[in-house]
Amino acid sequence: MDELARRQLASIAEVVAVTGAAGVPVWLRGGWAMDFQLAAVTRPHVDVDWYCWRDDADRLATLLLSRGWRLDPRMPVESQLDMFAGDVEVSFAYLGRDDDGRPTVGAGSWAGTPLPAGMLDAPPGRIGPLTVPTISVAAQIEFKQMYPVWMPERPRRPKDADDVARLRAGPGQGGPRTPRP
Repeated sequence: MDELARRQLASIAEVVAVTGAAGVPVWLRGGWAMDFQLAAVTRPHVDVDWYCWRDDADRLATLLLSRGWRLDPRMPVESQLDMFAGDVEVSFAYLGRDDDGRPTVGAGSWAGTPLPAGMLDAPPGRIGPLTVPTISVAAQIEFKQMYPVWMPERPRRPKDADDVARLRAGPGQGGPRTPRP
């Protein structure tokens, strides 16, 4: 594991500690969510991606800003909360809720679009002693498969195909860990 990965893991641990103490729910998404479900760092990551409820975003930003994190000026906070923990890029995509309380896209042109059923009901992932809430493996696979369909300007990346194969593999073959009772 390289130094950037170590700093990214430290940012993940900090988010979990801060949000847990404040009662602000968050879920890891993207490549790090996959790694936490596989219980190992599988590849380098550019950034750390999370979900948070849109209604919690201002409070979350205040909590992290008070710890020395910085807002990323390249992304308007109306779209998602992008921050830096030192040189680590961290983004919080917003979740909304439909009339029945199910999660939806919380901001942007897709706001209100339903998200995969059960996405927030996954068992926590783990790397070493660090346990983190993540989105479900099924949702991770759906996102990696569907992004090029939903956004044709964003072609499928080789790493996404590799990630889907890892997520689909059985336990002990690089697939998701078996949940512990």
